[in-house]
Amino acid sequence: MRSSNPVFSRRGFSRDNGYAGFNTAPQAGYAQGPYAQNPYAQNPYAQQDTQYGAPPQAPVTTDRMTMDDVVVRSAFTLGTVAVGAVLAWALLPVSTTSYGLAIGSALIAFVLAMVQSFKRTPSPALILGYAAFEGVFLGVISEMFNSRWSGAPFQAVLGTMAVSGATLLIYKAGWIRVTARYARIGMAIAIAFMVVMAVNLLLVVFGVADNGGLRSFGPLGALVGIIAILLGAFFLTLDFKQIEDGIAYGAPRNESWLAAFGLTLTLVWIYVEMLRLVAIFSSND
Repeated sequence: MRSSNPVFSRRGFSRDNGYAGFNTAPQAGYAQGPYAQNPYAQNPYAQQDTQYGAPPQAPVTTDRMTMDDVVVRSAFTLGTVAVGAVLAWALLPVSTTSYGLAIGSALIAFVLAMVQSFKRTPSPALILGYAAFEGVFLGVISEMFNSRWSGAPFQAVLGTMAVSGATLLIYKAGWIRVTARYARIGMAIAIAFMVVMAVNLLLVVFGVADNGGLRSFGPLGALVGIIAILLGAFFLTLDFKQIEDGIAYGAPRNESWLAAFGLTLTLVWIYVEMLRLVAIFSSND
């Protein structure tokens, strides 16, 4: 199963060093992990626990990705986003110039993210560069929202933490099973959502739709924002599954940068949508 993102479609863990890519064929009702194919290809001494159906475990080695690796890389990436946002907020007052810098930063972040998405191997420089420019963009728009809706960024951060935390708890509790069917249905909904949003943007640009169309600051805009946040939670579950599979099947340690990259993309998506949603509810008070 290939884990994607509502902002960018990204590749799963790499096939380098003999590791297999994602396989969409379900196994016993579940989507297979990125390393499920031929798990003994690079490890002839790995023993499969057939008694309980557990995945084959790679031998203990410092070259394999661990949860600690994912946590550390994610902290680096998200920390870079946070530092960029704080600096932009502090050094760039709300003005036409800062808006232009925000748009430029967003475009650079998009290009860096796309380059990383098509690379066969993770590049920490590209990922951290994306995080830095994305942070500048978030800092400017957060300051802009705060100047009109005081406290909106803080509420959006809390909302993002609540959504991601609740999603993780639900996932770990087993209330959501990430199967191939689950992924296909979610991806179909996400693609349809993005197509509708693209059409809506064109209608707004050409003056056919007023006040943002489906993205207006009204009840319809709030509904669209809630759907977008739910899609973000859906992609978080795919990210969690991908990370679990990568660890279980012995992904190379440097692949933890891809996990951090994917989590950052999804969390940024949720934060931006949460920021808009807070602003909409504040406007209706």
